[in-house]
Amino acid sequence: MTSDPTRDPGRWDTLFSLLKQMDSDIEDLYVRRGVEGVRSRFVRPMIRLAHEGPLTIAALAASLEATHSATSQTVQAMKRAGFATSTPGTDGRTQVVSLTEQGADLVPLLEAEWRATEAVVAALDDELDGAVTALSTRLAQALEARPMGQRLDEQLDP
Repeated sequence: MTSDPTRDPGRWDTLFSLLKQMDSDIEDLYVRRGVEGVRSRFVRPMIRLAHEGPLTIAALAASLEATHSATSQTVQAMKRAGFATSTPGTDGRTQVVSLTEQGADLVPLLEAEWRATEAVVAALDDELDGAVTALSTRLAQALEARPMGQRLDEQLDP
C-alpha cells in the first residue's frame, strides 16, 4: 500500500489554497453588502448578459470562452439563485438566457467588484514587483507549449 499523497502539502496546494481564499473573500464581499447567493462564477456571465443578452447558452459560452457544459451548469445555478431565467429558443433545442430583475439590479455591484478586484490584483502585483504578472505570463506560456494534460500523461506514463 502506498502513502496518502494528499497528506503532504505540495506546491499545487499552496497555489490552489490562495486562489480559493481570494475567491471566498470575493463572495464574502457580496454577503457583507447584503447580497445572498452570488457565487464568483456568476459574475462574468451576469455582466456579459447585462451587456450582450439575452443569449443562448451556446452564444454565452462562446462569449465567455467557456465550454457549453460549464456555462449550462452555471446558468442552472444562476436560475436557482433567482438571477437568471431562460426561455426556449427558436429551434426548441436551445435555451435563451436572460437576467431576472433581481439579477439585473445586481450588475452595478458586480461591475464595481470586478473593477475593485482588478485594482487589488494590480496593487498586489506592484507590491510584489510584478511577480503576479510575471508568474501568470510564464505559466501561460509554459502550458501553451505543453498543456497540463500532456504533462500529466508524461508523469503517469514516462
